[in-house]
Amino acid sequence: MTVRRRSPRGSGERLAGEIIDAATELLIDAGDDSAVSIRSVATRVGVTPPSIYLHFADKQELLDAVWLRYFENIDGVLAAACEDVDDPVERLVRMGVAYVRFAVGAPALYRLLDGRTPRKGHSTKGDEVRAASAFGRLDEAVTRLAESGVLPSRDPPAVVLELWAAAHGIASLMICQPDLGWDDDLSHAEHLFTAVCRGMTATGSPRAYGPHTTRDGQE
Repeated sequence: MTVRRRSPRGSGERLAGEIIDAATELLIDAGDDSAVSIRSVATRVGVTPPSIYLHFADKQELLDAVWLRYFENIDGVLAAACEDVDDPVERLVRMGVAYVRFAVGAPALYRLLDGRTPRKGHSTKGDEVRAASAFGRLDEAVTRLAESGVLPSRDPPAVVLELWAAAHGIASLMICQPDLGWDDDLSHAEHLFTAVCRGMTATGSPRAYGPHTTRDGQE
């Protein structure tokens, strides 16, 4: 290991970022968290293990930080995707495609982190980040649709859940079954998500109606 020179005062935040970078790289390289340890991260960064403990109490706290950054990055990607897009349906499509692109661009991280939640005691910040990322932005867009009258559903939260499932399903299928003929430009994903979004605005959420109830409310 090449030991770094002593960092100047005030560089602790930068070092913490480098530690998270190193843990992320190890996750991607190994495809699971088995390669992530305080010692392996310290070696990759070029510091001693005690330097890691100044920022993270243990491996799990470090993995929590990787998880939080992952969702913060998703939030930034989705925000950029729908910037200056006024049409609420188009916003949904742009966000869905951006989510898929982000996932397939880092499949190992997606598989490892998408279903993970910070351990008990670290959930408050995690809940805030999750709420502000993909699910939260979908919720905002669906709320706009409902308020504008474009969405005929009487149950917007159900629509959010179904759109989230669609985005997650498309991304997971592209990662798990990459040889099915997906287009590199994600045109298939865009077509699928557009169909889902247009279908939602035309028929509403199926969960908004009872199993024997038509859209006009008749039994």
